[in-house]
Formats: sequence, C-alpha cells, structure tokens
Amino acid sequence: MSEAPAAPRTVSADISLLLKPPEPRAGWRLLPARVVAMCAVELQKLRHDRTELYTRAVQPALWLLIFGQTFTRIKAIPTHGIPYIDYLAPGIIAQSAMFIAIFYGIQIIWERDAGILNKLLVTPTPRSALTTGKAFAAGVKSLIQAVVVIVIAALLGVSLTWNPLRLLGVGAIVILGSAFFSCLSMTIAGIVLSRDRLMGIGQAITMPLFFGSNALYPLSVMPGWLQAVSKVNPLSYEVDALRGLLLGTPAHLALDFGVLAVAAALGITAASSLLGRLAR
Repeated sequence: MSEAPAAPRTVSADISLLLKPPEPRAGWRLLPARVVAMCAVELQKLRHDRTELYTRAVQPALWLLIFGQTFTRIKAIPTHGIPYIDYLAPGIIAQSAMFIAIFYGIQIIWERDAGILNKLLVTPTPRSALTTGKAFAAGVKSLIQAVVVIVIAALLGVSLTWNPLRLLGVGAIVILGSAFFSCLSMTIAGIVLSRDRLMGIGQAITMPLFFGSNALYPLSVMPGWLQAVSKVNPLSYEVDALRGLLLGTPAHLALDFGVLAVAAALGITAASSLLGRLAR
C-alpha cells in the first residue's frame, strides 16, 4: 500500500517566506569571526616580510649574553638563590614583546595615510573588532618573539620549565600584555595623529616602563617612589607571571592575569573610541 502524497505547500506560506527573510545573526555572534579575520589579515603581512622577527631577536640576545652573564658573575642583584641570567630571562621576554607592541600605532597611522583605514571603517565590522584584531595580531607577533628568546635562553643554560600547561600560560600572558601595549600605542596614535610624534612618545615611554618594572631587579631593592611606579606598571605583572610560570618562583598568577586582562580590555575600549578621530 503506497503512502499518501504529502500535502502541497500553500501559496500563502511561500509568499510569507519571500516577504520575511531569515533573521540575520546577532552582531555579538559575528564579532569573534571578525576579530579572527582582522587578526589573520594582520598576520598575512608577516608572511611577506619576516625580517622584523630576525632583527628584533638581536636586542634580547644581547641582553642575555652580555648583561645577564656579566651580572650573574658579579652577583650584584639579590635574586634569592636564582642565577641572575635565569631571573633576567622572563623580564627580557616581556621587554621584547612590549617593544614590538608599543610601536604598533605607527602601522595604523600608515594605514590612515594609505586610505586603508577609511575603507575598513565603512565596513559593517565594529571598531572594537578592528582594534581587537590588531591587538591580538600584535600579541601573536610578540609570542613568536617570545619563543625566539626562550630558545636563546635555553641555549645559554637557563633553567626553564617545559610543562605544556605552563607554556600555554606563558603564551596567554604574552598575548594579553602585548594586546594592552599595542592598544596603548593605538590610543596615543589617535591623540597625536602623527607618526613622528608617536615615535617620539614611544621612545620616551618604553625605557621608563622597562626600568620602572621588576624586569631587571626585585621590588625590594627599589626606592619607595619606584616601587609605587612598579605596582601600577602592567609590565611588572607580566614579568611576575612569566617568572612564576617559567621558573617556578612565587608569583600572584590570578592577580597578574586579572590585571593584564582588565588592562587589555580598557586599552581596546580607549583605542576603539579614538579610531574614528584618527581617520578624519
């Protein structure tokens, strides 16, 4: 016995489908995909020119080879029984990542001058997605730099952990820290609107951020005013987390992750709000 034929669809149902198209996905559902797309676009530039990675590896190598090994011999800085070059390595990882991210605003000014930024701003992509994609692209570039520094440190005999979970934590810390510093750079770019001014400000703040942190020496040897500066410096929290993860020293990992996550979120908000001013 054959089955009864299905009832034909009514004309009114077909017309209702034409008059009422499917509802589009909410904007917040599209946001992660757009962030990933922007990040991928930024990283494509790295495929065509890898010289930046090679040239930026020279400075951290010199810090470890010269500064680290010299101060390990003279034992001038108290490190609680850790060889100074081991103590220094996480600080140099954070420094090299910051140096990549802190000049990221120059690139967005170049995109403004080339007309690329205006084209991006007229797309449906939210400004926060543009900024977040660029920030995390800076984080991935810094992570590649961090891997180079870790390899150099391992060749010099630095006792680093190879626990996969701890290394994943190192990657997350480097990306969060770089996201904040790249957004700081993009925020400054939105204020000064000029590559020359941004370059001058970037050079003026990078060394104070570095020396005003615990990258080279512990808080206990700093004068009181420098300790206060170090406690509000996001780089100090990045270095503290990297030392705890890579060397197993006492650290405040929950606080470090929290501070860097909040700093990155505030940086993305500030940079996104100034993106339109940069494009005018």
